[in-house]
Amino acid sequence: MTATTIPVTERRLPAFGGFSLGMIALELRRLLRNKRTVVFSVIMPPAFFLLFGSSGDYQTERVGDGNVTAYVLISMAVYGAMLATTSGGAMVSIERAAGWSRQLRLTPLKPAAYVAIKLTLAMIIGAVSVLAVNVVGIFFGADMPVGTWIACAVLAWVCALVFAAFGLFMGYLLPSENVMQILGPGLAILSFAGGLFVPLDTLGHTFATVAKFTPVYGVGELARYPLTHDGDVWVAILNVVVWTALFALGAMWRFRRDTARV
Repeated sequence: MTATTIPVTERRLPAFGGFSLGMIALELRRLLRNKRTVVFSVIMPPAFFLLFGSSGDYQTERVGDGNVTAYVLISMAVYGAMLATTSGGAMVSIERAAGWSRQLRLTPLKPAAYVAIKLTLAMIIGAVSVLAVNVVGIFFGADMPVGTWIACAVLAWVCALVFAAFGLFMGYLLPSENVMQILGPGLAILSFAGGLFVPLDTLGHTFATVAKFTPVYGVGELARYPLTHDGDVWVAILNVVVWTALFALGAMWRFRRDTARV
């Protein structure tokens, strides 16, 4: 009687640690089912722009290469990108409550790939928010050169990566499914403290110095620079890079700790 051998197939690990377009598309469909995400991302930022930036006086007063309405437009685009990317990243709190994140640790999905997928989703939602604000601004008095307009919009979106990482990090720190009800007011306070809603030169030297250490400062300064040509660009770049790295590392640390007992 001869013994039969069972062929052992080699298990192939997914490329890029599990990061794939299919995974992103699946997660995006799940994200868009949340009505709060749509409200935070698409409706609130343009509404704030119409409320605070579309007055007739702002349309005639000049700032840099455009008018004050354009200045407010950029600030609201940044704020919209902040809300959208933060809410997109913070949706991980729902997965934690359902135990989904711990289930993922049973798969070959790497923590870095998981964080990258969540950041990508948040940036997609952020792009929609920035686009919505800018489209509204076209019809309600914003005025600046086309090249400046594009540069400001792109910078507002790209620099919001820091808040995508922030939202993901907070999603692991805060256990509530209503995490944005906690983070929403916090983002508004950070926006005031970082000079997004009020020019720093009107706040005094002490507040202007403190503002440079907030995560909002760098995003706002870089996004408005093509319009105003004012501000310390290198300090703003350093601010964005450092805060993004800190929040991303914090998110990966919390993901590992949150699933360590699987």
